[in-house]
Amino acid sequence: MLLAYSFIAGLLKSVPEMFILNETIRNIFFHVPMWFGMIILFTVSLVYAIKYLRTNNLKYDIVSLQFVNVGLLYGALGLVTGMEWAQFTWGTAWSNDPKQLAAAIAMLIYFAILALRGSIPDFDRRAKIAAVYNVFAFALMIPLLFILPRLTDSLHPGNGGNPGFNTKDMAPELRPTFYIAVVGWSLMGTWIATLLVRANLIEKRNILHDDIKENPDFAK
Repeated sequence: MLLAYSFIAGLLKSVPEMFILNETIRNIFFHVPMWFGMIILFTVSLVYAIKYLRTNNLKYDIVSLQFVNVGLLYGALGLVTGMEWAQFTWGTAWSNDPKQLAAAIAMLIYFAILALRGSIPDFDRRAKIAAVYNVFAFALMIPLLFILPRLTDSLHPGNGGNPGFNTKDMAPELRPTFYIAVVGWSLMGTWIATLLVRANLIEKRNILHDDIKENPDFAK
């Protein structure tokens, strides 16, 4: 319901007339909430990675992995919608803007988690190394997205002296729909991730059941 409202209101409600941005300001209800959702999903993944390191419970590793997967999906959607916005406002979809480069590097760092997991056959060792790398990836993502772009000249709002879409710069009529979109996209990502976790747990349970059935000594 939240996403339905944000879609309808985002496309149909009146928006302020702004120089250069014009009607593309509606992308604020899609592009920015997806990045918010990605950060929330990666944060949850980090929490469960730390939980795994403390307990060695493989369920936490599964949760951490699936939240990374959905976070990467949101990140990809955020990049695509951002490039579409840049095409209309900056004249080109990719201009090597510091914020664009930092976002791409952060995404590649998280994609490396999946590549790393695929290269390690032992599941205990794989889970432990992936959890440690997850902490490393999150520690790099924060300065890449929120600190380094602010230290350089950037076309992106909120960086390089440009006004951002915060409480001081955002028009009051945009805020209700924007906040609803952030909550809606974040909840949608969490729901998808929990479905993937449940499906993965069922798959692991079935594999374990088959192994025990074929080899009773396996349970011991």
